Amino acid sequence: MFAKRICVVAASSALFAGLGVTASAQTVSRFDDGSFENPRVAAGSFTTLSAGQAIGPWQVTAGNVDLIGAGFWQAAEGDQSVDLNGTTPGTVAQTFTTVPGANYTVTYALAGNPAGGPTLRTGNALIDGQDFQDFSFNVTGKSTTNMGYVNRQFTFRATNATTTIGFASTTPNTSYGPVLDDVRVERCAPCPTCTNG
Repeated sequence: MFAKRICVVAASSALFAGLGVTASAQTVSRFDDGSFENPRVAAGSFTTLSAGQAIGPWQVTAGNVDLIGAGFWQAAEGDQSVDLNGTTPGTVAQTFTTVPGANYTVTYALAGNPAGGPTLRTGNALIDGQDFQDFSFNVTGKSTTNMGYVNRQFTFRATNATTTIGFASTTPNTSYGPVLDDVRVERCAPCPTCTNG
């Protein structure tokens, strides 16, 4: 018999936004800035960030990605989003505190850069560097004003006091990749009146 579960949202707004502190200098804390709002990009434009550079608490860990500013295209939440292909397939990752043995549910909004390239954008959601969920998005009929975001979800069990969540493009030979926004992490705990029997 499965225990009923309740979830407590672990995602919150960026506490240290705009302080200019790089992620490598920050203390690992709760999951943050799942809508890629910091740093701000000029409206109607984007900036390309390469491996070793930060997007707030996120790190670009491979290739490069485009951080998309307000109004460039429709965001799923807030103003900004990330195209996981800059000029090459890229990966973004964030390390945050977790409770070993606890379950966490991750949700995210997925779309694709509609401006060109192949119709199918593909990638992986990663936990501690391991492929945890494959994803794909077909951009047929989509536009900058109708991105067609879909919500994806998976649940993982933490094994350490910190966990690294990542998202990687597997769409080759194009600068038009999968688009990521509104990443949320929720810790799920057993209902206090339930047992796991």
